[in-house]
Amino acid sequence: MADRLSVTISSDVMMMSEPLEGIAHAISNLESSQQFVELVTRALQEKVSSVEIVEKGLRKGLHELGQKYEAGEFFLSELLYGASLVDQAMTILRPNLKTEKIETKGRIVLGTVRGDIHDIGKNIFKMMAEANGFDVQDLGVDVAPERFSESVGEMSPDILGLSSLLTTTLSEIGTTVAALEKSGAKRSVKVLLGGNAVTESFRKEVGADAAAVDAVQGVDYCVRWTKK
Repeated sequence: MADRLSVTISSDVMMMSEPLEGIAHAISNLESSQQFVELVTRALQEKVSSVEIVEKGLRKGLHELGQKYEAGEFFLSELLYGASLVDQAMTILRPNLKTEKIETKGRIVLGTVRGDIHDIGKNIFKMMAEANGFDVQDLGVDVAPERFSESVGEMSPDILGLSSLLTTTLSEIGTTVAALEKSGAKRSVKVLLGGNAVTESFRKEVGADAAAVDAVQGVDYCVRWTKK
């Protein structure tokens, strides 16, 4: 991993005439952060729109990275690094995106349940979901069931993501889903579970719509649910 992260950008990327291809290649092959930022900056200098960089560069590269992760070529630490590259790019592009129109696939409200402060998996999912065109509202960690329920009513998301790494906090997921059902909000939102503590049997028990084993699968569910 260390060797991969320290490598300077390869000659084949530097020779790519299409900057979007270079950006996608840099993400899927985990090129250095410095060189990746240079590629994004170069694309902007060549008058490539921020929307195009996101849709044809970042999304493509992250999709390819996810495929390598699912195939066992990369591991969680490498997926996290790739997601951090996308996050750096979004920091650069976000001011332009406010004035450019980017296609939004849907809205996701996301958070780690009450009693749990782990957020690495949640943050990876957030970055990947944003790169795939979703508007993600992150409530953070240690989020109470009432806050999740209120947010669904306030923001009208397509998907509610509940993360739990600790088995001791699984009851909070059940309480949250029950609150959604009681208010009637469950009919209008898909509930996605994530985290090491979550199992398929637990998902069925509480009545959630899906349980993802990782961020890649979680985003796949979201894409499937919002596909027009």
